[in-house]
Amino acid sequence: MKYNFISTKVEGHVFYLTLDREAKRNAFTPTMVNELAYALEEAKQNPTVNLLVLQAKGPVFCAGMDLKTYQDRSLDQLNPAIENKNISLGEVFDQFNKPSIAILDGDVIAGGFLYILGCTYVFAKKEVQFKLPELSFGIFPFQVMASLSRVMSEKKIMQLCLDPNAFGSEKAMEFGILDGIKSDEEIQEFIASFAQKSTFAMQAGADALKAIRDMESAKQYDYLLSCLEQLKDREEVKQQIQSGIKKP
Repeated sequence: MKYNFISTKVEGHVFYLTLDREAKRNAFTPTMVNELAYALEEAKQNPTVNLLVLQAKGPVFCAGMDLKTYQDRSLDQLNPAIENKNISLGEVFDQFNKPSIAILDGDVIAGGFLYILGCTYVFAKKEVQFKLPELSFGIFPFQVMASLSRVMSEKKIMQLCLDPNAFGSEKAMEFGILDGIKSDEEIQEFIASFAQKSTFAMQAGADALKAIRDMESAKQYDYLLSCLEQLKDREEVKQQIQSGIKKP
């Protein structure tokens, strides 16, 4: 697939996805969102891939929505190989069910939060800055609130959205937005640790966690037990369990 605004590659068990619209600070357009959806589906369906690594070119990881293009769709650079559907960036990442890591070498602004909050892990350099400036322009980070609700309390979300000033990586860790400030070597070691992990089991776990979001607590345990039984019925799991039992 030839993309306009992103690039992808597969190395072993890892699917690398890079935001590649540096001239526009990786701000996303409708076509860019649909390219991401296509790429994530490709990663999801690839049986050799069990980890997504999200990166970006340039000093800004993502500046959020390209407002001019969303107001005037004729400015968008369509990809003739991909149908443009009316989907949100948050929805795109919510439908992905394999572990993912966002590696931040640049700042995250406005709707860029939708990229990183959709990932399982978010690692950054210490100098990376985060900012929700929408209120300064008379608008509000509505979609970002949905993603923030998974890592922050309602009170903290509102406080953050009301403050258009930038904050650093350590503050992002306090909020639960960032999972760690790591060196390139530490990140590579972490990526390598997924090589032998069961893709099917991790996907089943991700799907189950999403399924119980709105499920009555009384029903959750029976549902999760059924998920476990389905995994245990897989032949490779039976063999691994037997192998483990035989070990002294």
